[in-house]
Amino acid sequence: MQTLTLGPSGPTVPALGIGTWAWGDKLYWGYGQDYDESQLRDAFKTAVEAGVNFFDTAEIYGFGESERLIGRFAQELQQPVILATKYFPLPWRIWGSAVADALTASLRRLQVPTVDLYQVHWPFDFFMGQPTLMNALADEVQQGRIKSIGVSNYSAEQTQRAFDLLAQRGVPLAVNQVQYSLLARQIERNGLLETTKQLGVTILAYSPLAQGLLTGKYTPETYVQPQGARKIDPRFSREGLEKLAPKVNLLKEIGQTYERTPAQVALNWLMAQGGVIPIPGAKNASQVVQNAGALGWMLSEDERTAIAQVWQ
Repeated sequence: MQTLTLGPSGPTVPALGIGTWAWGDKLYWGYGQDYDESQLRDAFKTAVEAGVNFFDTAEIYGFGESERLIGRFAQELQQPVILATKYFPLPWRIWGSAVADALTASLRRLQVPTVDLYQVHWPFDFFMGQPTLMNALADEVQQGRIKSIGVSNYSAEQTQRAFDLLAQRGVPLAVNQVQYSLLARQIERNGLLETTKQLGVTILAYSPLAQGLLTGKYTPETYVQPQGARKIDPRFSREGLEKLAPKVNLLKEIGQTYERTPAQVALNWLMAQGGVIPIPGAKNASQVVQNAGALGWMLSEDERTAIAQVWQ
């Protein structure tokens, strides 16, 4: 199993994780309609058996239901798992004690005494401010309830600020979780990727398959009007899929060399960037198996360059 250490001294995790935004989320993803708890349980079990035992969740996912499901599945399986969750900086969370309260609730739902990675979901300041927030997180590290600290959706400047504040307490910043895929490469241009590499901060790449656009599942030839959130995304229109088709075909062609799918090629490309862990979502066991196929092999440098040029 390929592994990576989170930040300079955080937990060692698989080079691929599982994002669980859709677990228990009825409003955005339609949990309980096309998929249910039994399918998610199978996904969890399949992931752990495949060695992909790093699960990323958040208190806001399904309003806590994602954490509850993961806690329940982990207790049923009784196998080692690595858990990451997130604190949401709501406007009325003014005092540092709000971090302790939110963490306590997350630990209760996850049914664990400590969490491997605790992240700030968005870089909102509101009334608490970053110094108070980072100090509250550092307190929890020293108390043993958090093993490592991360941020999410922070810019290069915000990442540096969080890094510096934690350094004053002798605590490293382990990760910044951001959107990163072949269809979302802003972090390569806005200085964030360079900053994280300089600081030794790991990138957790959410939406690494662009909600399915990089899987080859959606094509102009088999176009059907999408449902849910994809319905309002122009990239999923027939015209949008026609524009993407030549690029997806390159992923298919390269994948044939390795007997891999376009999705597995897209995930492998991200892992090859160094210091990047993709965390694709999975609603069932077959999607877990699909994602896990990105592990155990590596694109050549020429192939990575060709993909990068076509997917500018």
